[in-house]
Amino acid sequence: MCDTLVAITGAGILFGKNSDREPNESQLVEWHPAASHQPEARLRCTWIEIPQVAHTNAVVVSRPWWMWGAEIGANEHGVVIGNEAVFTDQPYGEPALLGMDLLRLALERAATAADAVSVMVDLLEAHGQGGACSHDRPRFTYHNSFLVADPDGAVVLETAGRHWATEDVAGPGRSISNGLTIPAFAAAHARNLRSRVASAPARRARTTAAACAAQEPADVMAALRDHGGGTAPRYSRWNGALAGPCAHAGGLLVSTQTTASWVADLRGVPLHWATGTSAPCTSLFKPVRVDEPVPDGPSPSDRFDPSSRWWRHERLHRAVLADHDALMARFAPERDRCEAAWLADPPPSATAFAEGDRLEAAWLAEVTGAATGTADRRPAWLRRHWRRLDAAAGLGPQRA
Repeated sequence: MCDTLVAITGAGILFGKNSDREPNESQLVEWHPAASHQPEARLRCTWIEIPQVAHTNAVVVSRPWWMWGAEIGANEHGVVIGNEAVFTDQPYGEPALLGMDLLRLALERAATAADAVSVMVDLLEAHGQGGACSHDRPRFTYHNSFLVADPDGAVVLETAGRHWATEDVAGPGRSISNGLTIPAFAAAHARNLRSRVASAPARRARTTAAACAAQEPADVMAALRDHGGGTAPRYSRWNGALAGPCAHAGGLLVSTQTTASWVADLRGVPLHWATGTSAPCTSLFKPVRVDEPVPDGPSPSDRFDPSSRWWRHERLHRAVLADHDALMARFAPERDRCEAAWLADPPPSATAFAEGDRLEAAWLAEVTGAATGTADRRPAWLRRHWRRLDAAAGLGPQRA
């Protein structure tokens, strides 16, 4: 599950997305330079191969570790895209292009939001969409909607199989979640039960209100950290903490986790802010530029790896869940001061990522020290759920 929003302000466009996926499905923020390709070159996407184009743009994307495509990203022309899983009346076909493949292909091949929509539509009609959308659950698949923005505006693209519809965003704000939202297209193709189980209408109501009010990147960051009205996650046995866009796993029917977050400031020279880690409430948004390589490390997987930034942060995130408000209070003020300083004077990405690593290591020590010997406030069923997730990832117990 996911949430994506855009704000059209007097000064320009702001964009944000939370990528919600399997709790152990790490993501990496990845830079690819512009490139030229040989005639007749082919491109291997997640499940199928398609013809390559002569030239591809420089891009920065946030990509689940196992797939070619991306959940969120931006290109050198200021185009930014986020996708959403949607459930429709159309059949789910054989392996084809994933929605995440379409997103990355559009960033690599388009110079405007309108061009990006055209790229995705042409590829959808030519190759279709289909195939496993989850590494852990290979039978899980879905169709996609997209929110596409550039410095001049934004467009919603919704799909059902090879069918599609678009809507220009008029402002002041628009959001999409895990259901079709273009009225006539939704009336024709929506299957709303799964969207309701995932609380998509409630989350979309919150992100739409936030998008309409946002004036600065910090407002979008706050919207992505929203737990649904309270400061701490509110858990349901059925869908975990999906009351708000900052999702935490735990449900029996839907157990999804925000595994990466992104904010784009397209007012003037585009500047992007990516967590590169799960749970925006416990993460730092770090500045990212498409003309500057992103600090990287070993590619993560679904197994704990202390050399991976994403997995090092999971130690902090999962420790905080035991008593969210009390443990967040140990470092949230410093997180906010750091982000405020970066927003006022954005440092190079390498500087910010290194400082973020240092701060998160200190916060982990603070949080685990504070938690020693105290009670885990989560219900027993939720603690059991996270113990199973930790065991599957090879991650040792966070609490006694």
